[in-house]
Amino acid sequence: MDATTDPLPRLRALCMALPEVTEKVSHGEPTWFVRRVFLSYADRHHDDRLGFWCAAPPGAQDELVAADPERFFRPPYVGGRGWLWVRLDVDVDWDEIGEIVVDAYRQIAPKKLVVQLG
Repeated sequence: MDATTDPLPRLRALCMALPEVTEKVSHGEPTWFVRRVFLSYADRHHDDRLGFWCAAPPGAQDELVAADPERFFRPPYVGGRGWLWVRLDVDVDWDEIGEIVVDAYRQIAPKKLVVQLG
């Protein structure tokens, strides 16, 4: 994947635009925190999936997976808590990705930071 198709810089920009977000490497991948993890990039070469997993509002995981199982699925380990896997190696709607990133942030961020989003 070359720099023109690599989704990581665009995803990073969406995450880092949010109040008090920090980026650290966790489990070998870029991960974004607002006190706790709200989104983690995943380049899973062993199963040819590129995407991220993130916190999701109640019901969003079921709704998105049912609507488009090629782009969304329930990730292992955190899927039982309603988290969502979003693929970035398919056609990507970056407006939708932006909404998903903000929704993930809203689930984890302290209320005083969520208020700053408007």
